[in-house]
Amino acid sequence: MNIRLPFDREAWKFAAFFAIVAILFSHVNANLGWGGFIATVCCLLFFRDPERVHPQKKDIVLSPADGIVLKVSEGDAPAELELKGDWKKVSIFMSIFNVHVNRAPVAGTVEKIVYTPGKFFNVTLDKASEYNERQATYLKTVDDVAVVFVQIAGLVARRIRCDIREGQELKMGDRIGLIRFGSRVDVYFPKTATVFVEEGQVMVAGETILAQLKTKNDELL
Repeated sequence: MNIRLPFDREAWKFAAFFAIVAILFSHVNANLGWGGFIATVCCLLFFRDPERVHPQKKDIVLSPADGIVLKVSEGDAPAELELKGDWKKVSIFMSIFNVHVNRAPVAGTVEKIVYTPGKFFNVTLDKASEYNERQATYLKTVDDVAVVFVQIAGLVARRIRCDIREGQELKMGDRIGLIRFGSRVDVYFPKTATVFVEEGQVMVAGETILAQLKTKNDELL
């Protein structure tokens, strides 16, 4: 029987570093040693990766990130993806206390991934979407509906890790990568979709329903 520990793979190298530091510090001062031990535990908690069970419903968009909804708005899709049309956008802020493993908001094919280097403005600012380091991913559902999510680095986050590739088929809720340490994820979907969340609401990646995509003869949830 395979037993999966609820931590991302990056947890172990960081935890090992802090554990070694804790051992070294403990030979100098007991309080420093305890401080290193606490840092090791905090590191593991940051990289926690619990299992999630997504809703068994069609035509929904799930939150790709844990965190709080910063803004619900309308606007253009990221310019680097060269997508036309009218879009709704939900921005989710991830603090250092949130789970930072991101998940696929819909099932579909990865059509395009574009990494854009940039600055590290506070991710609560609107300009972060345009100027910060980011990675934009364009998914197409089986019903040929485009959904986009953008992982955005912030003041503290300095690395966006991508675990998917163009052409890959994703299931709803699949793990798609990670941002460390505190960041933001923007989700774009067609303007015809019905949004179910509001600013200030707490999100759970792979479980919270952001919106329902409207197709012919759809009924709302």
